[in-house]
Amino acid sequence: MKKPESEAVVPDVISSAQRIRDGQLTSVALVQACLNSIKANNHTLNAFGDVYGDHALNEAWLLDVEAREGRFRGPLHGVPFGIKDLFHTAGLRTTRGSLTALDYVPTQDAPIIQRLKSAGGIVLGKTATTEFGWTGASISRVFGDGRTPWNPRLSSGGSSSGSAIATAALMVPAALGSDGGGSVRIPSAFCGTFALKGSLGRIPTWPWSATEMLSHAGPITRTVRDSALLFDILSGPDARDHQALPASAESYLARCDQQLPTLRVAYCPTLFETSVHPEVAAGVEAAVNTLARQLPIEVERLTLDWRDPLATFETLWVAGRGIAYGKTLGGRLDELDPGFANLIEKARQYDLADYLAASQQRAMFANQVHALFDSYDLLLLPTLPILPFPAHLTGPEEGYETADSGTPWARWTPFTYPFNLSGNPAASLPCAWSADELPIGLQVVGPRHADAAVLQFCAAVEALLPWTQRVPPLLR
Repeated sequence: MKKPESEAVVPDVISSAQRIRDGQLTSVALVQACLNSIKANNHTLNAFGDVYGDHALNEAWLLDVEAREGRFRGPLHGVPFGIKDLFHTAGLRTTRGSLTALDYVPTQDAPIIQRLKSAGGIVLGKTATTEFGWTGASISRVFGDGRTPWNPRLSSGGSSSGSAIATAALMVPAALGSDGGGSVRIPSAFCGTFALKGSLGRIPTWPWSATEMLSHAGPITRTVRDSALLFDILSGPDARDHQALPASAESYLARCDQQLPTLRVAYCPTLFETSVHPEVAAGVEAAVNTLARQLPIEVERLTLDWRDPLATFETLWVAGRGIAYGKTLGGRLDELDPGFANLIEKARQYDLADYLAASQQRAMFANQVHALFDSYDLLLLPTLPILPFPAHLTGPEEGYETADSGTPWARWTPFTYPFNLSGNPAASLPCAWSADELPIGLQVVGPRHADAAVLQFCAAVEALLPWTQRVPPLLR
């Protein structure tokens, strides 16, 4: 056994866990490296809110004692994580990014937190989120506006803003996020990380959400295999989530090491005739061409005739969240982010007939998505049609009309929310960089419940187009 080393750079999840298990790294040294990284860059990037340094170091010390005795709690033994501040954490406040919830302390852990801890993971701190996760931008009165490490003047995207920032800026090996319309994929595209929104119900969620038919939980990681390991650990049924899927019959991590079969792949440069930024279009096109040449895939370029389900999504999102939160926060609108307050006001325009019609329209749109996979194994498209915009804004300054919307952010994320409506697994991975060295995301969508196939393909992409060796300028 080698002498444990002091770690200056924070490794990824699998490397961290393996080195702790082999005695090459202590959990205390790893946690301290994370705390040092947070101290150096959090004031610039706004990734973390509460950081539990003393608690995490004490927990790491106990885990190191167990490791020296040959006792390991699980595959994440001694590895620290950031936790999106929407997830309930017993005894630790969960602000949900709102000035109205600064004193809220849950008494139970969410299922995803329970499983992380049971596997030996350490909760290092709570990462930034927009207010109640309502927007895909990264603005926050509680945490400060989230900023991508690739250019701190620009937005990280949201609503899992802090989790993507913390992972990209090497503050933690990985972090947990949630996705109701793109909230792990949007910030991953802007920050250059990997994120899979699994099939609806793949990782159980709790407490209940008014948009439960859209809501997913999952990790944001540096590598595909880190994500696969975490899906192995975090997925499976939980009695508190009636949508939770049965446990997978195979290991997602093991699937990543299997040879990629010949796949039929649909490639859509855009959806709904959306204009795509030229550098995004060129970066995604070049990546797809490389994959078509070097992987056993048959790529067909498609123009889909799907109608944009924006009105359906907006009805479910605004009516569901607006009415639920309006009951408790209707008298405190002045304390809320103006956009979220507007969402609550907009919810009053909807009635039960509108909501039922949207539910039917969701089913019809999902039918179209699922039918595509009768002919294709995977769908490739840009994660977003734009590059990051200034961090203090709620969206691009030009090209997206949002004046009369309860979901203005959905206007510039037209490629993410459709797959929340359909429940398909959808991943974002960095496939290129702009001239200004901003990451560009490729979205990989699979048939419903084919999470393992999406991860296997993404692992093959990562082997061809590796991204982890690229470090944001802030960290050089």
